[in-house]
Amino acid sequence: MSQLEKKSSMIEIKDIDNRSIVGSIEHDFELGSERGGVVDIDRSEAGSSFMAYLNVVCVVVGTGILGLPAALKQGGWIGLLILFLSWFMSVYTSVLLIRCLYANGKTRLTTYTEIAILAFGKVGGYITFFFNAWLLLGGPVLYLVLSGANMNQLCAGTVAEIGHIQWTIICACSVAIPFILVKNMKDVAWISALGVVVIFIVVFVVLIMSAMEKPKMAPSHHDAVIWDMFPVALATIAFSFGGNVTYPHVEAAMKKPQDWTKVATLGLSTCAALYFIVAVSGYLVYGSDVASPVYNSLPTGVGQTIAIVVITINVLVTVPIYATSFSLDIENMFDITVERFGRVKEFIIRAIVRILTMVVITVIACTVPHFSTLMSLIGAFGNCTLVFIFPVVFYLKITGIRNKPIYELVWCFLIFLLGLVGLIFGTMEAIKELINDYGA
Repeated sequence: MSQLEKKSSMIEIKDIDNRSIVGSIEHDFELGSERGGVVDIDRSEAGSSFMAYLNVVCVVVGTGILGLPAALKQGGWIGLLILFLSWFMSVYTSVLLIRCLYANGKTRLTTYTEIAILAFGKVGGYITFFFNAWLLLGGPVLYLVLSGANMNQLCAGTVAEIGHIQWTIICACSVAIPFILVKNMKDVAWISALGVVVIFIVVFVVLIMSAMEKPKMAPSHHDAVIWDMFPVALATIAFSFGGNVTYPHVEAAMKKPQDWTKVATLGLSTCAALYFIVAVSGYLVYGSDVASPVYNSLPTGVGQTIAIVVITINVLVTVPIYATSFSLDIENMFDITVERFGRVKEFIIRAIVRILTMVVITVIACTVPHFSTLMSLIGAFGNCTLVFIFPVVFYLKITGIRNKPIYELVWCFLIFLLGLVGLIFGTMEAIKELINDYGA
């Protein structure tokens, strides 16, 4: 056994005892090579950690930022505390999730569903796949709903005002092209870069416009806490940190997987900073009258138009990221690979799967046109589960409970409790609101 192999074996033992699975990966390695006894995936064509950071920021920050002022309206200023906790908890669970990919001690797992199978067998895999699909398809549905409404709003009073459903279909066709052509998360990194740039513009516009409006407006009404609407506010905030479903594929596209903890921490911290700016400025200025999306509260004019245009760009470039992650899960499940089918046949099968995926997403987007309520429902049912509950449960099941310090178990319990409250009560309230929306 070589010196490197000896070092790897010692690291494997340390991983199991100290749970530092991700942090212990010190070298790049390709398919068939081993690190700590774990055979990794092929990273010969992987991208940089910075590109992974852009993927995280783009997929997380997205439309969640638009609903945060309204989340404070629903739950009161205490929502800032939940936002702060969600930030720390989402960083922690993102690290746990990637640790679980290496936890079987043999090969790196590929998907969230495979982690669930390792923890709870096929039943756990089926349940997780359902929630995973709910979020990876629900996110694009929400984004297409928003982009269709935005385009119709921008074209108001012109011949291009053809209706939000028609614009939703047009937007879906436009994002279908890159979605079909790109193959993995590395290939969508340039899309993420564009998404990050435009979201910074949105934050800047909301901050400046709300600051300009503050002196002109009458004092707004604010609440410290609104208990009956607190769960649905929690669900909206949970939606804002939804990205776990894409993390296995983002990490798989990294040349240096040992940088994942830094990437996740920096990426989610960037999102949190932007969230606090928009949430505080929007709710402080407009109070209980703030709209979701928040730019609808801005005065009509150039500022609002810029915000609508750039957020539309952001959501459209985010759709391929979510949809690609879902397709990679499907392609992995059915072993749709070049090695099995050859380049041409593999591309044709992959294209058919992705076209059908976009058709399903578009049909749902055209029939559920309520942005705010839809975001709360997706956040409660999907994100509360996949961001807060499952990573903790899977991690403890796979690595054990008795070998954890009491403070870590308490922290895991708090994360689980937050997710459970958002899941149960947030889903109930979101469904009630959705029913009311359709009855209105």
